[in-house]
Amino acid sequence: MSLSQLLTERAAAAVDVRRAARTSKASGGALLAVVVLLAALPYVVFSDITDTLVNFYVLVALASMWNLLAGFGGLVSVGQQAFVGIGAYSVIALADLGVQPYLAVPLAALTCVVFAVPTSWLAFRLRGDYFAVGTWVIAEVYRLLVVRVDALGGASGKGLAGLSGLDPALRGALTYWVALALTLATVGGCYLLLRGRVGLSLMAVRDEETAASAAGIDVTRAKRIVYLVSAAGTGAAGGVITISSLSVNPDAIFNVQWSAYMIFIVVIGGIGFVEGPLLGAVVFFALQQLLADYGSWYLVLLGAVGIAAARWLPGGLWGLVRDRTGLSLFPVGYYVRDPGHAR
Repeated sequence: MSLSQLLTERAAAAVDVRRAARTSKASGGALLAVVVLLAALPYVVFSDITDTLVNFYVLVALASMWNLLAGFGGLVSVGQQAFVGIGAYSVIALADLGVQPYLAVPLAALTCVVFAVPTSWLAFRLRGDYFAVGTWVIAEVYRLLVVRVDALGGASGKGLAGLSGLDPALRGALTYWVALALTLATVGGCYLLLRGRVGLSLMAVRDEETAASAAGIDVTRAKRIVYLVSAAGTGAAGGVITISSLSVNPDAIFNVQWSAYMIFIVVIGGIGFVEGPLLGAVVFFALQQLLADYGSWYLVLLGAVGIAAARWLPGGLWGLVRDRTGLSLFPVGYYVRDPGHAR
């Protein structure tokens, strides 16, 4: 054996490279227990609590998709409301065709992917701030097109067909479970995507696009994948909003406030962390419930909190937790440890 080979083997034995730390594995078990508990809530709590949680799950899903797009793909969009609206109206249109509304939610996600393909060809011609503004303009174009379709209710919107015959308690429980499944699919989908080669490519493109391209990464392909996945998850969230509210209005569903909510949640929770949208949604939802009675001051206080987080917590709340404890619920990188150091 050569000296170089001997040194390489000793160096490999001196460190322990793992996908997850022990704390991550323990937290994974705790998360599974939480999911089981949340799934059982319709049996043990009143419907007003589960109805409130549906809104929370939608926010988590939307923020997770925006975090995947901007936090890992480097695509800062303020036009994701386009896919919220397309997903919502897809459920309306499919229900009118006789499709069961709950089954229409995943079909709405696929519809958004179809729309996202030509949208990406247009949006990807823009860079930086122009991309952000361009996505907002594209969302407005989609809203104006929907308003002109009389079959979708025009400017006044339209109600959802196909759920009037269901018992209200059963409908509430089904809506809750669909919303919970949406959250699990979006968070879990981000985690699985980022653990693979696509995730490594995305983070390389985000950090330095030119260097990533020089290293052989297909930058456009990586961006398009994350854009389509984000569109699908955002569209499914729009579908859940529709089955929860039983109607849709173009001005409300295509409102830029949806993108504002996503950005706020991710900035507060921690951009670039899978856990960030979860923690950020908890904080945002709590502030929303506590400050809703303060009128316009509610928005002022939310803005102040967002500015403070951006100024003093660049990694968000989860970045602070990660720095202090080393905890990672969804590890997408690698841990290099000394085998003699138990953790």
